Amino acid sequence: MAVDYRQAGVDIAAGNRAVELMRSLVASTRRPEVLGGIGGFGGFFSVPAGYREPVLVAGADGVGTKLKIAFAMGRHDTVGIDCVAMNVNDILTHGAEPLFFLDYLGVGKLDPEQVASVVAGVAEGCRRAGCALLGGETAEMPGFYAPGEYDLAGFAVGVVEKAQLIDGSRARAGDVLLGLTSSGLHSNGFSLVRKVLLEQAGLGLDEQVTELGGRPLGEVLLEPTRIYVPSVLGLLRHLADAGRAGVVHGMAHITGGGLVENVPRALPSGCHAAFEWGNWPIPPVFGLVQRAGNVPAQEMYRVFNMGIGFVLVVDAAAADEVETHLSRAGERVFRIGRVEPTRG
Repeated sequence: MAVDYRQAGVDIAAGNRAVELMRSLVASTRRPEVLGGIGGFGGFFSVPAGYREPVLVAGADGVGTKLKIAFAMGRHDTVGIDCVAMNVNDILTHGAEPLFFLDYLGVGKLDPEQVASVVAGVAEGCRRAGCALLGGETAEMPGFYAPGEYDLAGFAVGVVEKAQLIDGSRARAGDVLLGLTSSGLHSNGFSLVRKVLLEQAGLGLDEQVTELGGRPLGEVLLEPTRIYVPSVLGLLRHLADAGRAGVVHGMAHITGGGLVENVPRALPSGCHAAFEWGNWPIPPVFGLVQRAGNVPAQEMYRVFNMGIGFVLVVDAAAADEVETHLSRAGERVFRIGRVEPTRG
């Protein structure tokens, strides 16, 4: 008996249809530096003009088990934003402008409409970050994923002038920590969230929770990760134009590990971050998780962002100016602590 690829579980025609559905989404993210179009074996991107010593900054990340919420709700148009955000926010911490993004989508059985919905979210994230969706891979692997499920990861590349590269080495005692608010859980800690809220507390994703303003739980959990690129890049360019590029000494994207593990990555040895707990509002979803699972406060701050998605380490003399500029750009900014010298 003759067997073809489709009978083995891989539908080439469905894959071709998925590519056709993606074309307009990819085109919506195009930047002037993009050469060629979709369909080649690689994407082409010229280094933007004007850089004297361009440094490329790259990152890779995925969405994690937040995808399980998308599967359960049958909603796939937001996790792509998360995927882009997790990558571009990371490279932004070094002062890099995101240039292009590549995605990887692995599925058990290819559903062109589902794939197009996921990629629509990726394209939306790219538009928010100002980067091009340069290419990617959709892999159909029968028997590898549960029906209706997939995995999503991404890769971002950005550029920064070598003299304006931010690596935390200039941070020093006395610097101010400015925190930019998150939209909620972002894309971290969902294994704990699912264990506590769905298994232990028995809440349904369509359940309207008073503590969450009456919104359905699933809607709150799927709230996309905020993308900080426009506001922070705008700040860095403003400072550079004023000849004060060096006042931002470090930056941190608050992902898994929370404030207590991510902010120290933006500090040199001999310094530590002293946080002033209570200086910023904590979204109610975190209180719901903590109470439902009796999760210790220390664990909450080690797993989740607790309302702060991005932190800037700023020269104290420039803190007011930086705070004002970011606020005017639409950010909610809070002074969440300071840098202190480490003794012993």
